[in-house]
Amino acid sequence: MSEVPSGLEVAMPEPRPVRPSSSLMLTRDGVEGVEVLLCRRVDELPAFAGYWSFPGGGVSRVDISSAETLLGGMTDRDLAANLIGMMRELVEELGWVIEDGSIGNADSEARKNVLASKGGWLAEVESGRLPCDYAGLTTIGRRITPNFAPIRFDNRFLHFHAGSGEDVPEPNLGGQTEFDSHRWARPSQFLDEWRENTIKIPPPIITVLLELEELLPKYRQEISLTVKELSARGEEKPILFAHGVECIPVPTHTLPPASTTNTYLLGIGGDHIIVDAAARTAEGLAMISRAVERIKNSGGRVIGLLFTHRHLDHVGDIAELQKLGPFPVLASAETAEAIPCEVKTILADGDIISLPGTDATQEWRVLITPGHCPGHICLINDSGLVAGDMVAGIGTILIPPEEGNMEQYLEQLVRLAEMQPHLIFPSHGVVLPLPEKTFKHYIEHRRKRHQLVLEAVVSGTIELSEISQIAYFDSPEAHPGLARQQTLSHLLSHARTGALEQRGDGWHTR
Repeated sequence: MSEVPSGLEVAMPEPRPVRPSSSLMLTRDGVEGVEVLLCRRVDELPAFAGYWSFPGGGVSRVDISSAETLLGGMTDRDLAANLIGMMRELVEELGWVIEDGSIGNADSEARKNVLASKGGWLAEVESGRLPCDYAGLTTIGRRITPNFAPIRFDNRFLHFHAGSGEDVPEPNLGGQTEFDSHRWARPSQFLDEWRENTIKIPPPIITVLLELEELLPKYRQEISLTVKELSARGEEKPILFAHGVECIPVPTHTLPPASTTNTYLLGIGGDHIIVDAAARTAEGLAMISRAVERIKNSGGRVIGLLFTHRHLDHVGDIAELQKLGPFPVLASAETAEAIPCEVKTILADGDIISLPGTDATQEWRVLITPGHCPGHICLINDSGLVAGDMVAGIGTILIPPEEGNMEQYLEQLVRLAEMQPHLIFPSHGVVLPLPEKTFKHYIEHRRKRHQLVLEAVVSGTIELSEISQIAYFDSPEAHPGLARQQTLSHLLSHARTGALEQRGDGWHTR
């Protein structure tokens, strides 16, 4: 990802459509208090692989049609479809049904038919082998996925309390492909493990668990009172990619398909820094302002602005941002030369940024990772890697030929992969849950393209556009101008290493 190259016209993307979905917070009365059910998503899933999550999923057209058939008298048609979808998902994912206010096992033959076809659920209800009973399912909130994600959902969070733990059967995970294990635990237990970076939990569910951790002691583990207050809360929720890592997706004029840059607020309850405060619009500045105010109201403070590199989709309106502070600026020497402000601290590879918090000090190690841009910075600690524009959660990374360096970029990718971060926090798109897989893909993809460019010239192709067409034969959707730019970056890299040279009529082997 990068700012849009000068002289290149790239159409800005329309906001991605929002799909309906629902998630179910299942609770039960445990020996030491209320427990919540989380299930581990298998590593092969395209989103939040390996994360511990609530059961649930997208509301399909079949669910909407089934709602018309079974719940035609309900005035809230969206809620009706969500309820139908959740009853179906319970059967599919856990082998459970709700009946007479309790959780029970679904008929095994009926479940097989539901797993075989989404339409199977309605057929089994109409046959009488599955109940259509949603008594006890209540809405506790809704969240819409920000525009930084390739797929967006309008997710309705539902709740069902299953009573005593002794009365809840074991879920049946056989036959489905979403989850590979499950756990009941108190919200505080899950959160302790999340804070220690031993489990991964999606950001929307983290905020629910944090509110439960706060409210359950207040109401002495009375779940009905807890859920009543939980459902009444409508304030903006922070997007927590990890403990002490908040993401603020700020609208920017970046390279499509992205339309936002992730501003990160790092810190745990005390000192914080803002990484890539990219806001240049009133909307973006307001988003950062609200986050800064929230930190101040909770007793913390922002002690600086850090910019990963000098591209304009990462460096916001510094004069306006300083009105929220003022804040000292941290950057690499190369970035400091390019941005329009005094840089208080020049960062070097290996520097440690310490952020004292309420319970502990969070430390981030500075990594200078050139390739995409001179002086590019990453930050790493036990929570994961703030990756800047080394990798992306949406789209790809552009290596600008005028300032980038393809061989340095590949070297730094290998270096970052060897550090085995817990998670990757990219500048564009969602958190990346499987760093090893991500780095492997990026390295192999770039090396393959690098070799294709070399082979094209060796075979006698000398003109940039023709070399680009050969190198990008497998990506017909790629923007021709961007493909030529990336091809040129590969050619310049081959020239620096002595394999190719540019002469008057084009590119040739040495």
